[in-house]
Amino acid sequence: MVSFPRLKFRRPLFAATAAGATAALLVSCAEPSGDSDAAATTEAAASQVTTLTVYTSEPEEKVDEINAAFMAANPDIEVEVYRAGTGDLNARIAGEKESGEIEADVLWAADAPTFETYKAAGDLAELQDVDTADLIEEAVDAEGFYVGTRIIPTVIAYNTDVIDEADAPQSWADLVDPKYAGQLVMPDPAVSGAAAFNASVWKNNEDLGEEWINALGENQPMIAQSNGPTSQEIAGGGHSVGVVVDYLVRDLADAGSPIAAVYPTEGAPYITEPAGVFEASDNKEAAERYLNFLLSEEGQKIAVEQAYLPVREDVGTPENTPELADIVLMTPDLQVVTDDKDAAVELFQNAMQ
Repeated sequence: MVSFPRLKFRRPLFAATAAGATAALLVSCAEPSGDSDAAATTEAAASQVTTLTVYTSEPEEKVDEINAAFMAANPDIEVEVYRAGTGDLNARIAGEKESGEIEADVLWAADAPTFETYKAAGDLAELQDVDTADLIEEAVDAEGFYVGTRIIPTVIAYNTDVIDEADAPQSWADLVDPKYAGQLVMPDPAVSGAAAFNASVWKNNEDLGEEWINALGENQPMIAQSNGPTSQEIAGGGHSVGVVVDYLVRDLADAGSPIAAVYPTEGAPYITEPAGVFEASDNKEAAERYLNFLLSEEGQKIAVEQAYLPVREDVGTPENTPELADIVLMTPDLQVVTDDKDAAVELFQNAMQ
């Protein structure tokens, strides 16, 4: 486990505003107070606010809740969000690099292989003041360029109005049974970072591999754009079985939808939805404060309330969720998965045609 020093809460903008405050004091001695003083105070306060730009694949309502709590605790920082699927985020970042430099301060999305790619390209800043002492080892990049913020396993989900619990598929191998032909739905790995990661994990798993992916394609799954539409399709009964991240199943079940999750016997691929700071950012101190909030007890309790498994063990887990220790997780070689992701996505797309 790697531990970085705790954030020092530096306020570099305050030095500049102090000079402005001194000047304002001198003026106030010579002139009576009035509307101009109120305007000057408002302008000075505004000048102290740092605007932090976050690129994320987090669902809108969840990231809005996190940001509201963060800004309440950090009134000198205003968070602006560009939200999209990981594939679209990667395309936006590539376009910005080609035309100049990356415009965001923070990337919070997807999986470790995505961040490994950005790290290798020199796009991520090495974290200086982010506290990882209370995190599980799986969430921490040993080199200190990014850090996981949730444990998000991919599971098999099924519609409980259509399929009885006793008849539900229990393994990835079950999904290639011809009886599921036309009943399956999955997210598109070209759009979803989690789905792309899964494709590479499956391809490089000795019990599944290319043979399993091709056999899965013979059952003609519906390919939804991302995990959100996939979960809705299962809950609505359009396709009664699917592959989706587990927290969406909990969200829908809690809302009364007929959907349940199975953690496959071979193990569940999982992502940690990392966060990192771009090297091109001019707001690295504020960006690291944002990461520290995501990892803090308060931030992780919000994650649990949002149906996520946390990356620290002192905040509990969502209701009716297995303990992380009771879930079989696939733990492949990260470098292999990273290097093979593009080939795995291509294999998956060809198999599903």
